[in-house]
Amino acid sequence: MSVVIPVKDDDTELARCLRALRGQSRPPDEVVVVDNGSTDASAAVARAAGVRVVRCEAPGIPAASARGYDAATGDVLLRLDADCVPDERWVEAMVAAFASRRDVAAFVGGARFIDGPPALRTPLAAAYLGAYGAVATATLGHLPLFGSNMGMRAGAWRGIRSTVHRDDPELHDDLDLAFHLGGRGRIRLLRGPAMGISMRPFGSGRSFARRVLRGFRTVVVHWPADFPPVRWTRLALLSAVRSRRTRRAAAAAPRRP
Repeated sequence: MSVVIPVKDDDTELARCLRALRGQSRPPDEVVVVDNGSTDASAAVARAAGVRVVRCEAPGIPAASARGYDAATGDVLLRLDADCVPDERWVEAMVAAFASRRDVAAFVGGARFIDGPPALRTPLAAAYLGAYGAVATATLGHLPLFGSNMGMRAGAWRGIRSTVHRDDPELHDDLDLAFHLGGRGRIRLLRGPAMGISMRPFGSGRSFARRVLRGFRTVVVHWPADFPPVRWTRLALLSAVRSRRTRRAAAAAPRRP
């Protein structure tokens, strides 16, 4: 099991994240930090922590994340951001979820803000994640992925790695990944500890507007093949085929005396 962390100029936050990973109840087998052209000490911090560092020259989180997934050696790939603080049971909960649900390609978890005005942390997290989940689910026809708290099987990644939009820095890599992965496998909710995330992306109206525009761009680049009604119909047919195969397999299985 590998943990992938894309980073650019977040040395202080990365050090905090890596400390939290060292304190996991079930330590990760491998941590891959992807240095996406940092000008600070991010790469040095990662090396000092004894984790694997790979370089990604192409700009943007989509390229850096994909580079990390390609480089990882685990059969399950977990992903969080450099400014995240995972609960000590995060890795354990992810590993247990994948072990118990062999039919699931990816899991996505919740989050909570760990900085910003204390009075706004809970309501803003609920509003932000709720809005993202509602809009993305309606667009995709299934749960989206959330880059700060997600995991997927390495085999699922290998099946889509050549089709994701890794070279467009103006896309949300997690939403793009959900378009590709959700069309081939099941994405389910991880009912476990919420990930600690930063409120920094909402520090200004300009920053928030940029995130919204990236979300819109991520959706539109998948049209017309994934225009919602077209995608919903295709996924419904796929689900029907899966259900039929499951029933046939159950009927063919030898019955216990």
